[in-house]
Amino acid sequence: TFLVGDDVERVEHVTKANLCARSPVFRTMFGIGMKERDAAEVTVRNTDLATFTALVRYLLTDQLDLGEEEGGRAQRALDLRELAQMYQVPRLELLCAQALQESVGPASAVPLLEAAHTTGDGRLLAQCRRFVADHAAEVRASGGVEQLRDLGVAKGLLGDALDQVAELKGTVAARDAELEKVRA
Repeated sequence: TFLVGDDVERVEHVTKANLCARSPVFRTMFGIGMKERDAAEVTVRNTDLATFTALVRYLLTDQLDLGEEEGGRAQRALDLRELAQMYQVPRLELLCAQALQESVGPASAVPLLEAAHTTGDGRLLAQCRRFVADHAAEVRASGGVEQLRDLGVAKGLLGDALDQVAELKGTVAARDAELEKVRA
C-alpha cells in the first residue's frame, strides 16, 4: 500500500515485484536493508494520487494515461515526467516530453514555456518560444501573457520580440532600397 501526497490517499494492491522490474529506484527502495522492503505502507510525497496512479499504471501496463481533460493533460504530463525522472523510468519520461510538445497551443504555450525554463527542457523551451512568436495574437487573446510569472522567461520573450522587430525593420529597409532602385 502506498500513501500518496499531502492528502495521504491510498494506492493498494500493487505488487512490489512488478514495480521493481521497471524502476531501479523501486528496486533499490524494496531491496535488502531498506525500511520499505518489509513495510506494509510506503509514503510517497511531492505528488498527487492521479499522477502516482498514472506512474503505477504505466509501470504495470506500459500504457500512458494523462487523463481526458485537454487543459489538465499538459499539467499531468509535466507532473508525470517529474516522477518518471525521480523513479528513473526513461521511456515514460520521453513519452511525457512528447505529450508536452504535442500540447503546445495558445493557452498552454506560456505555462509550458515557464515549465520548460524551470526544468531545463531546451527542446520544449525552443518550441514554446517559436509558438509564442508565430502566434502572438492568439497567445495574447487566450490570456497566456497574463499567466506569465517568471521574469527570466519574460525577458526571453521580450528579446524574441525585439529580434523580430529588428528583422522586420531590416526586411522593410531592403524592400525600400529595392523600390528606390526600381524607381530610378
